[in-house]
Amino acid sequence: MQIRPALPAEFPTLQAIEVASGEPFRAHGMPDIADDDPMPLDVLRGLHVWVAADPEPVAWIAAEPVDGYAHVEQVSVHPDHARRGIGAALLDHVQDWAAARGLRGLTLTTFRAIPWNAPYYERLGFREVAEPTPGLAAIVAAEAARGLDPAERVCLRRSPQQGV
Repeated sequence: MQIRPALPAEFPTLQAIEVASGEPFRAHGMPDIADDDPMPLDVLRGLHVWVAADPEPVAWIAAEPVDGYAHVEQVSVHPDHARRGIGAALLDHVQDWAAARGLRGLTLTTFRAIPWNAPYYERLGFREVAEPTPGLAAIVAAEAARGLDPAERVCLRRSPQQGV
């Protein structure tokens, strides 16, 4: 599996992977999440995006600097390739990218109780953020404005020494 920067021509494929990776939410009583639109192409173009390819993309991650951290906007692994460590490898790749740019680690927001969300990230060394930075608080507010319940969401952070 090769991790490399995404090519703009691959962005529609990344949207399809995101849609497929959202389908398991339906079984957890979250059909609105499963039916949510993928990240728009213009948003993808404004982020740092990498793919895990074999040889075509099967997973991807997008990040941007926020308040001195690399904020992970999205991680999507196609269900046909889940549970193989691909998501963890993508996170480690972004952690290395962040460190090379002097960023202090990774942040992300996710669902608190979904097994492949917060519990998964906690196994990978992420910890809950008690006091979100202004940029992270703005991300949470934007999620709430899109209809995501802040009580179901959690902000997580991983510093380089927290990685596994």
